[in-house]
Amino acid sequence: MAILKLARMGHPVLLARAAPVPDPTAPELHRLLADMIETLEDSGGVGLAAPQVHESLRLFIYKVPERRASGAPGDTARPLAAVINPELTLDPGDKVEDWEGCLSIPGLTALIPRAPSVTLRGFDAGGNPFTRQASGFHARVIQHEFDHLEGILYPSRMHDLRRLGFNEEIARFRDDLLALPPGATM
Repeated sequence: MAILKLARMGHPVLLARAAPVPDPTAPELHRLLADMIETLEDSGGVGLAAPQVHESLRLFIYKVPERRASGAPGDTARPLAAVINPELTLDPGDKVEDWEGCLSIPGLTALIPRAPSVTLRGFDAGGNPFTRQASGFHARVIQHEFDHLEGILYPSRMHDLRRLGFNEEIARFRDDLLALPPGATM
């Protein structure tokens, strides 16, 4: 296993739609998954898509830590899972804004609107098909990682670029930023 180099915002691999995985049971795919798991553990993140490690394949891994899960249906803690060739359906409902960061955009955080719940279909690391309902943070991390497979980085989802900043500043001034009326300037 190895810790892989992360692609950062500006690299073309992050802007292209990833190719389907031809064989979810291929040994080379399992080596990539093992390296991605080690890379994610080293980074301290909750999700990692193959394009983020310079592999343009429709594959991501993610987990839902206990501290991030609300406990609501579809938003419970989840151990690390692999998702191969995912299909995502956004459930109807108003989008919910919350703060997101990204390993490919280190040091920054932004307020991003996402669907409150989703249906995820794909294959697991054993090549078995599955369908999963998710809501809350669980749905958010799935949407974020799925976006990577579509060549989308979270800043393109923003409604208000004033709510993008360095992690430390957002932590200090989060309430002030949330209190800004639409269209206001600082």
